[in-house]
Amino acid sequence: MAGMRLSPEESSEANQHLSAPLHQLQTGREVASDDDRSVAADSWSIKSDYGSTLDDEQRHADAAEALSSAVNFRPASDYSSDKDEPDADAMTSMLGLQSYWDAAYLDELANFREHGHVGEIWFGTDVMDTVISWTKSLCIDVSQGHILNHVGEAKSQPVEQDDKYLSSWSVLDIGTGNGLLLQELSKQGFTDLTGTDYSEGAIDLARSLADRDGFSNIKFLVDDVLETKLDRQFQLVMDKGTLDAIGLHPDGPIKRMMYWDSVSKLLAPGGIVVITSCNHTKDELVQEVENFNQRTIATPQEPNTVKDQETHKDHPHFRYLNHVRTYPTFMFGGSVGSRVATVAFQRN
Repeated sequence: MAGMRLSPEESSEANQHLSAPLHQLQTGREVASDDDRSVAADSWSIKSDYGSTLDDEQRHADAAEALSSAVNFRPASDYSSDKDEPDADAMTSMLGLQSYWDAAYLDELANFREHGHVGEIWFGTDVMDTVISWTKSLCIDVSQGHILNHVGEAKSQPVEQDDKYLSSWSVLDIGTGNGLLLQELSKQGFTDLTGTDYSEGAIDLARSLADRDGFSNIKFLVDDVLETKLDRQFQLVMDKGTLDAIGLHPDGPIKRMMYWDSVSKLLAPGGIVVITSCNHTKDELVQEVENFNQRTIATPQEPNTVKDQETHKDHPHFRYLNHVRTYPTFMFGGSVGSRVATVAFQRN
């Protein structure tokens, strides 16, 4: 989220860019609607030629603040705290722990069974719709050869062939939560869809929603991306907020490296990973991937195939492919800011 802490004067000026102030949700958290909680997940990411304007400690504190507003927290007493609210460091730890998400999704599953609510749409419906349409166009461009790729051998075809292109893509949504992202991808023509989450409650909720809404083609599995048990590769890997949550673990930096190791194994050669983050700018994500590439070159892992070995000798694991340029932006302190960044990388 590469968020910012502002003075009261600055905050009032900047808040006009927000569609729903966070304090409205914080004062009425128990009765906030699903859409309201989703809007609260929005935050700012400041993009510049020099990367983030904040250090890691401040970024994590702001990430915890925005993420905490996006879900139904139990009272502070449930966390054995004598404070009215958990402090930023404690919140950072909670949001990075599986135990927190297990409890959160049990609440959402109960809410679905009692009231039919779908739960949180992470970052809001507008961001999800943008990610879906942009990813669809990206995959079609790759399939038609408009972008250098190794996914299939499709030649340029009329737009009416879109469904044929998309049905050939195998898709994995890591940290799928309620699985609604995969439902929307299915509506666009993707057919080979798998969602994983390390929270069993999330998978139960995703399956229940898919069954109710008629998406029996989507597979949902309990799996931790950092210790994945999946034995196949996918042409498209989606991540909407999972890398952010992993970074909020007390061992976030180490776990983020584990994340990229796992994604490099789950993604087929020529495949694409699309990451949506409220905690990092496009430039920061590009730099993180470059750091991973340099690390793997310095300490190469055993390749899966001879072809992988030949590719590893000459190329990094991932290359930057594209990013969403249509999110609303604002100017502040000489920098152009947005609440979220969506970036695509391609595996060589």
